Amino acid sequence: MTMTATECLLQMCEERHALEDYQSGVPRWCTGCGDNAILAAVQRLCRDEGLRPEKTVFVSGIGCSSRFPHYMRTYGFHGIHGRALPVAEGVRMARPDLTVFVNTGDGDCCSIGAAHWIHAVRYNMNITVFLHDNQIYGLTKMQASPTSPRGLKSNTTPRGAYLEALQPLTVTLGVQNVSFVAQAVDWIPETLYDIVKAAYHHRGFSFVRIVQRCPEWLPKLWDPWLHDPQRILLLEHERGLRVSPGLAKVYRSTERHDPANLDRAREIASLSDRIPVGILYRNPEVPCYEDLRLSTTPRTTEYIQKGLETEFDKFTVWPK
Repeated sequence: MTMTATECLLQMCEERHALEDYQSGVPRWCTGCGDNAILAAVQRLCRDEGLRPEKTVFVSGIGCSSRFPHYMRTYGFHGIHGRALPVAEGVRMARPDLTVFVNTGDGDCCSIGAAHWIHAVRYNMNITVFLHDNQIYGLTKMQASPTSPRGLKSNTTPRGAYLEALQPLTVTLGVQNVSFVAQAVDWIPETLYDIVKAAYHHRGFSFVRIVQRCPEWLPKLWDPWLHDPQRILLLEHERGLRVSPGLAKVYRSTERHDPANLDRAREIASLSDRIPVGILYRNPEVPCYEDLRLSTTPRTTEYIQKGLETEFDKFTVWPK
């Protein structure tokens, strides 16, 4: 049976993918690592939203979390340390038709990649970013990271970390043009998925910090929050997340927080006794950088070839 071009296009648009269509290989993360929960939530999102693998890109830097593209059957780019965000921005500018995700760690993003992180927030490109924050350099065997709590003993701070931890939420909320900031924890899969989904649907730079357990180097770090659900503050609002009745029975500490309130978002992000979970801030009115800069001229094959030839001609040595 011969199909017309229109029929082929319609079939592609209506094509649905199973969860297995996004799974690539067996993850090599440690048993109990929070990265496994994040991977499960993101693969479920891809399935539920019907994202076409050939139109989806995952970009990462270096670290345990940055192996993420290897486990997604989509396009992926495993970059160098701290440079995931500029690579993702380049992909977004060159191919605005692609869905772009970034997976980065607390060392990858908040240390060597800090300058890229700050400016990526300011540019507000349509990219979904997941910060896997386990507060330690896991891949390089337990060095203190920028988010390690004060007093933490590690291979680089044997007497305990001297400085207070950097707070990714307050930093992001303090940057001009911030448009979406949320926080999740890996041990509450329901809210983790809801936040991942909300971040994907936001048009702009979606920054999601995910508090993630490291069973190898810091196995007991998050025990106080795991054993006492009241130390989790669930944020709910009709413009944010809706807390299910089942979840509300376990996590009774809730706050009705309007994600349009930037001042209150900054206050919540500064809490030290409880972990806020939900959407702290969302402003869909912030313009995306690619919308301001992209030309209306489509980048056809001929257009790209002409540009390349122009650049090559600058260095051509013509025979006399």
